[in-house]
Amino acid sequence: MKKTIILLGLLLISSSSLLAQQESMITFYKDHLNLVNPAFVGTENGTIFQSTIRQQWTGIKDAPSTQAVSFMTPVGKKLALGLSFVHDKVFIEKQSFVTLDLSYNVTLTDELDLFMGIKAGGNNYEVNTNGLETYNIVSDPSLVPISRFNPNVGVGFYLKHDKFYVSLSTPKMLNTERAKNQDGYATVTTDRVHYYFSGGYNFDVSENVELVPSVMVRYVNGAPFSTDFTATTIINEGFHLGATYRTDKSLAGLAKIKISKKFMLGYAYEYSLRKELLGRANGSNEFYLKFSF
Repeated sequence: MKKTIILLGLLLISSSSLLAQQESMITFYKDHLNLVNPAFVGTENGTIFQSTIRQQWTGIKDAPSTQAVSFMTPVGKKLALGLSFVHDKVFIEKQSFVTLDLSYNVTLTDELDLFMGIKAGGNNYEVNTNGLETYNIVSDPSLVPISRFNPNVGVGFYLKHDKFYVSLSTPKMLNTERAKNQDGYATVTTDRVHYYFSGGYNFDVSENVELVPSVMVRYVNGAPFSTDFTATTIINEGFHLGATYRTDKSLAGLAKIKISKKFMLGYAYEYSLRKELLGRANGSNEFYLKFSF
C-alpha cells in the first residue's frame, strides 16, 4: 500500500507542473459551469441549489477529492447572482474556494442570449510540506508549511440558444503563489491563468429523445490541453444517460434522473486508462444533486 501511495503521489507531482491537477475536473461540468464561468448563473430559470461530491481513486488514502456547493438566483429581468464554495484536496495540498458571481443578460435575438459575468472571491491555500518526504520529494529549506488566502477575480461569456450553448471564461485572472515540483525538488512558483471553453448542441432524435454532444476544454500556459468529450441521451426530459472521454486518459459513465420538478440526482463513475494506475487504484465516484425553486 505504501508503494502504491508513493506512486500515485508522484503521478501528480513528478512533472514540472503544479502540485495539484489543473483545477477541479468534474464530470458533470455542464451543470457546474458557474464554477469556471460566472456568466452561467444567469442562464437558469429560477433559483438553483446544487452540489457535487467527487472522490478520485477510491480506496487510496489522501487521493484527490472535491466537494462543490453552488447557489444561483435571478435578480430582476437581466441580472443574476451566484455563490459557490469548492473544497479540493490533493495529497498534501488543500484549497477552499469561495466566490461571488454576477451575470448580466443581453438579448441578441428572439432565440439567442449573451450572458456576461464577473467573478470575485478567493481561496484558502494550504500545503503540508512535511508530507513531501512520503513521495521522495526534496523541499527547498525555505519552503515551510503554507497557509494563505489568495483573492482573485474572473470573467466569462455564455452564448445560449434553445439548441446550443458556447462558454468561454477565465475564472482566476490574478497570479498567486503555490508549491511546485521541479525534477524531484519542491519550491514555490506562480500559479498560471486558466482558460476554459465549452460548447454543446441538442439534436432531436425523436419526440421524446434528444442526443447532446458537448465538450469542455481546459488550458493553462505550460501544460497540455485537457479536453472532455461527452455524449448524453435525454429521454422524456427527465432521464440522462451519457459517457465521457477525457484526454487525460480516462473514461466515465454518467446518469441523471429527475425525481420531481424540483429535484434531480446524478451519479458518474470514472475509470482511469493510465497504465501507471491499472491494478493499483479503483475508479472515481461522483455524486450530484440539484434543487430548483
